Amino acid sequence: MDWQTLKAKYPRPNGLPERAIRIEALLRVLDGAQYDILPHDFMTERSGAGEYIPLSQRRPSVRTNLCRTVVDDSVSLLFGDTHWPTLCAEKEQTSDAMEAFSRSIGLPAVMSLAATRGSVGSVAVLVEIHERRPVLTVLDTAYLTPTWDDAGVLVSVRERYQTKGRDLAARGYMIPDDQMTLSFWWEREYTRTDAVYMTPVPVSATIAPTKDEARSVQHGLDFVPIVWMRNSEVTGDTPDGQCTFEMAIDTVIEADYLMSQGCRALRYASDPTLVLTSGNDPLGSGPAHEGGSASALQLPPGGDAKLLEINGHASGAVLSQYQELRALVLEQLHGNRAHSDKIAAGTSGRAMEMMCLPLVWLASRLRQAYGDSGLVPLYRMICDFSRVIDGGLEIDGVTFKELDPAGMRLHWPSWFEPSETELLALAQALVTAVDGGLIANETACVIYAGRLGIPDANSEWERVKAEISSGAKVAKSPKETRTDANGGKTLSHQETA
Repeated sequence: MDWQTLKAKYPRPNGLPERAIRIEALLRVLDGAQYDILPHDFMTERSGAGEYIPLSQRRPSVRTNLCRTVVDDSVSLLFGDTHWPTLCAEKEQTSDAMEAFSRSIGLPAVMSLAATRGSVGSVAVLVEIHERRPVLTVLDTAYLTPTWDDAGVLVSVRERYQTKGRDLAARGYMIPDDQMTLSFWWEREYTRTDAVYMTPVPVSATIAPTKDEARSVQHGLDFVPIVWMRNSEVTGDTPDGQCTFEMAIDTVIEADYLMSQGCRALRYASDPTLVLTSGNDPLGSGPAHEGGSASALQLPPGGDAKLLEINGHASGAVLSQYQELRALVLEQLHGNRAHSDKIAAGTSGRAMEMMCLPLVWLASRLRQAYGDSGLVPLYRMICDFSRVIDGGLEIDGVTFKELDPAGMRLHWPSWFEPSETELLALAQALVTAVDGGLIANETACVIYAGRLGIPDANSEWERVKAEISSGAKVAKSPKETRTDANGGKTLSHQETA
């Protein structure tokens, strides 16, 4: 069974676009629920009527979830504990406000969730203000329809999906008792000026929904309070980017069923079937064996007993085939193919980066999708809110007004932290390059500061110059401190020149 066959088994509600059905199917794979639609477990070979159940109707007993593994690894490398980017802006107040905003609402966790859910193609982050405090909500985009203007600015986002009457009643809608089990259309739309809610109507009804005046709000922001993020950079007004894992789903399905069959074979080998040949039994006295395979047997003349066993090499062949399928999936998805049990202790950051190079390439593309096209627009939107909300925004107990988003950019840390040996070797190489007149001191400072993860290398150089000009003690190179045999100072080649 391939992905097309499995996807065709999913329900297809009427009235939904093909895009919504596709994203809903990909979300099943991301959540590890792609096989839940199949009616039988893997160990059930025959139905109650004795009919054989094909594998395409059985849920595999082993689910490798390699698609989710690659997504989690790439998101960890994107927004993990030591990989969160630092915001740089022209105004120091803006940088301080965004740092407080990120800390107060747990923005790394929100963006990690957004990047995970967006791996199917796209994700949206809704920004709302509650008592002058920003609140973020991550939205799956299966039931969202965005619209952009000619300049690429988001002008509206419409949300429309089906839900049961009892669920609407739990949210405060007045639903008659006889309609609790019916399916309703629920719809709302965000524009630059309004948040319009529609009255729910039954799916089977022919009447058009009307505006729900009690729930609709005129916000007057002059922008849509939603940041739309596409999983990869695309041109035009296409709402979705490329799915991270869709191309490997067929191979993952093959690996799941292969491992399920292998585990079933190992269970069978541990308790093989006993086959008895009764021989000439004129009395026809029923079965000649009762109990387990270790029980003693007494057979009539001409009888025989055998165990149906499989060759032990078969399990090795299954594991070998699975390793090939796993490597193929990770190669298709640019996942991490390095084995942790083969990594030596004390591996340098550069060596780790080379071992995880395909995953680094994947995460570098995600930096553009969720950093420059996701996190930065989100910061800009918070600045916009600070200008339109009366009294400004309250972030981490501090009020911020009229925040200026000019010059916003992200400084990303190194993929893997350098070891002390690497930093020492880099420092020695830079000193040698400066002494040899190959690079300037400022260039060396910028290179070393970047390797240390300092966001603003130019400011670091200004501080170094200030310390030098103030007479602070500066470490000298070996050429500047060596002496001759008579105790006199030997000048470096710069001084002799």
